[in-house]
Amino acid sequence: MSKSRWSFKTATELSAALAARKVSAVELAQEAIGRIERHDGKINAVCVRDFARALEAARAADAARASGDRTPLLGIPMTVKESYNVAGLPTTWGYPAQKSFTPAEDALSISRVKEAGGVILGKTNVPLGLGDWQSYNDIYGTTNNPYDLGRTPGGSSGGSSAALAAGYGALSLGSDIGGSLRVPAFHCGVYAHKPTFALVPSRGHIPPPLPALPFDRDLSVIGPMARSAADLSLLLDVIAGPDPIEAGKAYKLALPPSRHDQLKDFRVLLIDTDPVLPTAASVRNAIDKLAANLDKAGVNMMRESALLPDFAASTRLYMRMLMSFLSASFAAESYERSRAEAEKLAPDNNTLAAERLRGTVLSHRDWLIADGARTRLRAQWRELFRTFDAVICPVMPTPAYPHDHSEDQETRRINIDGKDYVYPDQLAWPGIATLPGLPATAIPIGLSPEGLPVGVQIVGPWLEDRTPLKLAELIEREFGGFVPPPTFDD
Repeated sequence: MSKSRWSFKTATELSAALAARKVSAVELAQEAIGRIERHDGKINAVCVRDFARALEAARAADAARASGDRTPLLGIPMTVKESYNVAGLPTTWGYPAQKSFTPAEDALSISRVKEAGGVILGKTNVPLGLGDWQSYNDIYGTTNNPYDLGRTPGGSSGGSSAALAAGYGALSLGSDIGGSLRVPAFHCGVYAHKPTFALVPSRGHIPPPLPALPFDRDLSVIGPMARSAADLSLLLDVIAGPDPIEAGKAYKLALPPSRHDQLKDFRVLLIDTDPVLPTAASVRNAIDKLAANLDKAGVNMMRESALLPDFAASTRLYMRMLMSFLSASFAAESYERSRAEAEKLAPDNNTLAAERLRGTVLSHRDWLIADGARTRLRAQWRELFRTFDAVICPVMPTPAYPHDHSEDQETRRINIDGKDYVYPDQLAWPGIATLPGLPATAIPIGLSPEGLPVGVQIVGPWLEDRTPLKLAELIEREFGGFVPPPTFDD
């Protein structure tokens, strides 16, 4: 079969081709559907297919364009994470008990995508409860990494990252509380943006069968995924802005522009590793290459700064606050087991595992104390961003690793250059932006010696999402970005 003409084009390129009448929305949808039917038996990224309605939407997009419509996503094929409510399609979050749950209404972000002309091909696979960096569940099975089918595509938006890498549409929607946008982007060599906390309303992105009401879930955000940095901004502009049904929030938030438009004007703090969770040589080497490129481009760059908040302290705080939020959904017996185990912890045990356990049973008083510490942390970041425009740092310590579906994640291990580390400790690097609620853009920066994607995240100032997005775009333009997986580059 001849190589696809359109499957690996960006949404921006597809929009231009549609406007120039070089291709129709129906042709783009048919090509994407053909790729899914041809390849997804091996990858298993698109767990819920909605091809009939996608083709109907594509035909409507072609008719709208012929009538002069120029909405931003008009005719662009895309996928969405399974955890989003899409009217008429199941929303399970991987829970077998919810396999028949079908919402009657779209999530707000889905409504906005449809109003902007996006053509939704289907929904992408997730781990159980969105709680893993591997994407598998008993309903839909396991999603594989297109660069190596024996390895994870990341999670919890792993189906979306795998779909993008395999050419199943130009855009996708994901979510992030423990790196669930940035980690799969890292592992599949694509782009993702974790917005500033609460910038994008999450109504309709809620575990079934809970009602789709406005609700800012602490630490959690939803955001765009794509194969180019510019496409992230395109989709973010569609889904961002307050929920109109929330009292006092019926306004359109205008994000400030990027601080700079040229690489040489950016002031960047670049971090490649930390004793809290070291990074593998393949990750450090890729970051060193990026650093050399940025230096040649005239970027004002530093490799260390006393302004960076204490990574060990903030990581321990993140573990407590994250687990305090997540444990609210624990079954009573599981919560009581955690309480009993937490009581056995020695007061001087400050391992990340101990902090996670303490967090599961955190009292309201202790949570308020922790929240006060987070407020002080945000002030530290504000001070840092007086001197720097962005912080570039790792997303994860290693490229994609082999599937490991052992039940207790605390007993799993991640091998970093021959030494084992506790699997959930990988939360450390995503947490650097999650805890203070900062925007962070994940970008690919190359391949490991084994041919696996490697990337970084660009952390920006509060509500200045356009600054890391612009820096990501400039890095891509100057040094390259997404590289299709060889096995599926057809």
